[in-house]
Amino acid sequence: MNTCLRWMLFLAPFCIVSCENIKVDKNDEILTRREQKYKDLDKLFGDDAFTFGDAAKAQKSGETGIGVNSFLWRAALDTISFIPLKSVDPFGGVILTDWYTPSESPQERVKVDILILDRQLRADGLKVTVFRQKLDQGQWIDQPTNSVTVRELEDIILTRARQLRIKSGK
Repeated sequence: MNTCLRWMLFLAPFCIVSCENIKVDKNDEILTRREQKYKDLDKLFGDDAFTFGDAAKAQKSGETGIGVNSFLWRAALDTISFIPLKSVDPFGGVILTDWYTPSESPQERVKVDILILDRQLRADGLKVTVFRQKLDQGQWIDQPTNSVTVRELEDIILTRARQLRIKSGK
């Protein structure tokens, strides 16, 4: 048998197997493995899984944005802008601050966690947790937080969110 023919017969199965991972899109364009991987990267459960109501319409119309109510998100960030942020996740609706010591009371510090639970501007779509500590003999000791303080902070955020919504004209 000819050497060239042997090589062709030897390499043919490898070529066929390597072409197996190239996918054809609906528009008949050929995508490499890397292109396909990045194309589907944001689709954890496929195209339409867990997409309901207005989110499904927004997805089909091409609108994108954060995963929570944008007015609540911006209002929460505006309200606690004086506290250093530790972690922020606009898609999960989580804002975690670092410890903040007010200049008027250097023996106390506070930390705020904000969770935005809904895409709608609703009072029950917001959960605020405030942690407070007091310095005692060089150690930070946890202190109880007044529930009125938490409620007032939630009200400030909700009021600011409503102002932002009115200002936007929506």
